[in-house]
Amino acid sequence: MTDTATAIDQAESTEAVITPVLDVVIPVYNEETDLGVCVRRLHEYLRTGFPFPARITIADNASTDATLQVARLLAGELDDVRVVHLDAKGRGRALRAAWERSDAQVVAYMDVDLSTDLNALLPLVAPLITGHSDLAIGTRLSASSRVVRGPKREIISRCYNLLLKAALQAHFSDAQCGFKAIRGDVARRLLPLVRDGEWFFDTELLVLAERAGLRIHEVPVDWIDDPDSRVDIVDTARKDLLGIGRLLRALATGALPLDELRGAVGREPLVPGVPLGMVGQLVRFAIVGVLSTLAYLLLYVVLQPFTGAQIANFGALLITAVANTAANRAFTFGVRGSSGVVAQQFQGLVIFGVGLALTSGSLFALHHWAPDAAVHLELAVLILANLLATLLRFVGLRWVFRNAGERRQGVAALSEAMEMTVGAIDTTAERNGQEDKQR
Repeated sequence: MTDTATAIDQAESTEAVITPVLDVVIPVYNEETDLGVCVRRLHEYLRTGFPFPARITIADNASTDATLQVARLLAGELDDVRVVHLDAKGRGRALRAAWERSDAQVVAYMDVDLSTDLNALLPLVAPLITGHSDLAIGTRLSASSRVVRGPKREIISRCYNLLLKAALQAHFSDAQCGFKAIRGDVARRLLPLVRDGEWFFDTELLVLAERAGLRIHEVPVDWIDDPDSRVDIVDTARKDLLGIGRLLRALATGALPLDELRGAVGREPLVPGVPLGMVGQLVRFAIVGVLSTLAYLLLYVVLQPFTGAQIANFGALLITAVANTAANRAFTFGVRGSSGVVAQQFQGLVIFGVGLALTSGSLFALHHWAPDAAVHLELAVLILANLLATLLRFVGLRWVFRNAGERRQGVAALSEAMEMTVGAIDTTAERNGQEDKQR
């Protein structure tokens, strides 16, 4: 964020600086009492119980007490501790400022009260260090998690995550657990798209990552609630609902450049040639088709008494065809954004014309041979005709969306991978050289 003044303090050292594999950010606001104890405990764990070079970054959110002074004393006392100061409050702003400036391979954050057992830190970041996953989150809602907190917070947390699943189709289990990590290169791609600077920051980051096809790793945690938490639950809930509404609008209008993001991080849309394949597409297409057929039959039954069979068939088929194309575009073939949507809907309507010809032709043939056919017989004939039309529609839509998610240039991805490899080699060599000097 450019509207927040930031300053970074780093403890002076005569030794060569080793680029850390992990940078753990601790966002704080008026934590002068607990900051020293928690940072020393984390520092001791990273020095003795963590196998990779690590740094602690204290991100001060415009504290009005002595938190900043305590943080600077800790940075002067302890190796690999630095301070980031912001003139504006907001956990999201603090994380953005610290993560964007970090040179670590993996950046993480945890709450200052260390509510999460530190033994979960290595399982959290290991899949990111190896490159298996892109983000990692601690979850308090797993069956194997052990959590101590009051019933009010438990209910609010579960309801919020259920809301995310219903409204945003989120698949991650715990959006707000203060224990997360992300690969540094991925963070630099995602952070410019995250607008929230407060508590909704986590949710927005995870939704963007999931929609971009990134792999999110979840770690069950042991977690003890902080009874001195200063989070305003009502205000946070209000802002979360506003954030969900904003994300829904952005996703619906195609305002988020998800296709570009997929290309930047090496994930492709669900089009021919990607892991989902035809079988997976057929399953998703069948789900959309069942729902569309039910909607079509309902509309036909409602319209038929007023308009007659042919007009009811045309109206029901037209409405469901537009909705079906939009649903298959996003759900079956993984095409997002507004690019090409008009042309694709037009092509979908051409395919609709084929379905209309099949269903109308079947009705015409039925009424020719059985002029007094009952509605249930009409429905039976239409179902058979729609099955054939559906098969043709799947083939047609695969053709419509065949170029919608063309693969990006592989050279950029290969170049980035080579840079990461060279960087890792340089880091290892630098670290080994430093160890040799120390010997």
